[in-house]
Amino acid sequence: MNPKEKEINEEELEVQAAQNECDEETTEKETAQENETPLTEEEKLTQELEKANEQIEEQKDKYLRLSAEFDNYRKRTMKEKAELILNGGEKSISSILPIVDDFERAIKNMETATDVVAVKEGVELIYNKFMSVLGQNGVKVIETKEKPLDTDYHDAIAVIPAPTEELKGKILDCVQTGYMLNDKVIRHAKVVVGE
Repeated sequence: MNPKEKEINEEELEVQAAQNECDEETTEKETAQENETPLTEEEKLTQELEKANEQIEEQKDKYLRLSAEFDNYRKRTMKEKAELILNGGEKSISSILPIVDDFERAIKNMETATDVVAVKEGVELIYNKFMSVLGQNGVKVIETKEKPLDTDYHDAIAVIPAPTEELKGKILDCVQTGYMLNDKVIRHAKVVVGE
């Protein structure tokens, strides 16, 4: 055989080998398909039912976990709220205690004091300190002097003739001081109004 014929023979052998491989693969696929029998309708439904049941179980588990987590959150927030209500005024009360101490000292000193002016000054100092603490806690006095009557802040308990024309409809006297906590009225000022 000459080299050209030899080359052609080798090529033919390679082509035949490739064809044989393709035939074998096709035969294997056909055999595999024959071994896999198609699922019956009942088997398909059974598989779908199993999948659906698995999904239901997963959802139940998620729901139970979420429900327990929410329940814990609700209990924790209720406990925190109860603690806030119980101890909410602690800061305010603690800031007032030094003033109580000042009053106790003033009462003791009044027993032996001979100077009324000194006692008066001491009481005024305690009053100013007390008003300062109230201010630090958000309490403000409602202004009344010569202001027009505002029923959001004032409670008119008496009406008297105004001494001058410009004081008509204005507050002439404050019988009881009113207070606001932050921007909320906690006690209306009881006032006398001129007419």
